[in-house]
Amino acid sequence: MKLKHVSLSVMMMGATTVAMASGYHFGTQSVSAQSTANASAAEAANASTIFYNAAGMTKLEGTNFSGALNLVAPNARYSEASATYPTQAVTPVNSTVKGSTSGKITEDLVVVPQLYMTHQLNDQVTVGLGIYVPFASSTEYQRDSVLRYNLNSTELTTIDINPTVAFKLNDQHSVAVGVIAQHAEATLRQYANFGYALAGGNLALPGSVAGNGAADGYADVEGDDWGFGYNLAWMWDINDNTRVGVNYRSEIEHTLEGSAKWTKPAAGYAALNAAGFKDSEGAKVDITTPEALSLHGMHKLNSKTNLFADVTWTKHSRFDKALLVYENAKTGQGNTTYLTPAWKDTYKLSLGGSYQYTEPLQLRAGIAYDKSPVPNDDRRLATLPDNDRIWLSFGGKYDLNKQSSIDFAYSYIKIKDAKANVNGTCVAQGQTVCVSSQTKGTVNYKSSAQILGVQYNHRF
Repeated sequence: MKLKHVSLSVMMMGATTVAMASGYHFGTQSVSAQSTANASAAEAANASTIFYNAAGMTKLEGTNFSGALNLVAPNARYSEASATYPTQAVTPVNSTVKGSTSGKITEDLVVVPQLYMTHQLNDQVTVGLGIYVPFASSTEYQRDSVLRYNLNSTELTTIDINPTVAFKLNDQHSVAVGVIAQHAEATLRQYANFGYALAGGNLALPGSVAGNGAADGYADVEGDDWGFGYNLAWMWDINDNTRVGVNYRSEIEHTLEGSAKWTKPAAGYAALNAAGFKDSEGAKVDITTPEALSLHGMHKLNSKTNLFADVTWTKHSRFDKALLVYENAKTGQGNTTYLTPAWKDTYKLSLGGSYQYTEPLQLRAGIAYDKSPVPNDDRRLATLPDNDRIWLSFGGKYDLNKQSSIDFAYSYIKIKDAKANVNGTCVAQGQTVCVSSQTKGTVNYKSSAQILGVQYNHRF
């Protein structure tokens, strides 16, 4: 079936970029939190507490709105890339993949919105709604990159709609529970080395091309799905100066179903159709976005200074493998492309603070260390060149009046240099047959990102 777009997805299609946090997390869902490197989950200063600790909604009087806009400038570049075709007895020519060996694989600028609203029903109960981007990642290589056969482009965007209710148990304890409706969209481009097959290789098809790299084709694959999960939160005011909280967000399962459209060389077009590479066919892939558990705290050092801390554990091992399943079997290759990243569970540690510089102006800053789930260079995916990263953030809040304020933040994210040993062979994926051009390669990465955010808060 064809990909179905909903109006909400169209509104937030800009929310796709290289992942700003480890794995494929977008990285920040609030500008007030961004200004402390996401250390201030226990603060509950505005409606965006729905994401970080929804129990904090009980700290907000009346009706509250927060609307955030992030301008993201990612910079992920690859260099010194090389790749080889598999050893072949029939056409041993052109064993080295030719093409671009360096370039930028991310967009220059991406705009990402986040929206939140809370309403106090009475002294004990507050309800809220959040619409935000929890996961987003996008990379694209040049179409002639030497790495093109090991997925040339991937893009994942998720949007959460999160109604939540919070209960104030007493003056010290609050809890919250919510439902998460998550819409996920994914696209990818997979290149195929049809030249070898058409010259008499493993598919033994007739043709007049010269062999490896002489007749490339590719599939554009797209799919979407709705999945459902939940969030739980608890907040404890130990005393007037110290507060701690726990926040849990569940895993969400998706079966992304859509279509794959094959572009094929004119030479051997009919033979490739007969071999299962149809102009258009169904395709699907299963993914599970990971659960996360956060423990955080806030301490009022004095009347002007607050200190924040957060540690978040994420079950990234949910992304142990991924299977792209085509509707039609390909002669000699089956119908599945396998990815085996074997990610590990990770943690993120954030520390931050705020200082009330003047009556309307509060200054904020933070630092975070975010551990990558990639276990080693052999498991690093070319389309998700993730590694450990450091967040450096600063910003502030300015009170326009008693009802309105503006948060602003700047973050620089330094991602540790990385290397990938890319292996698309079936054997490397633990399979005897797979839809793959069977190429191997190596590549180096340098990555960083900058985020500029602004957020408007209003209490009605």
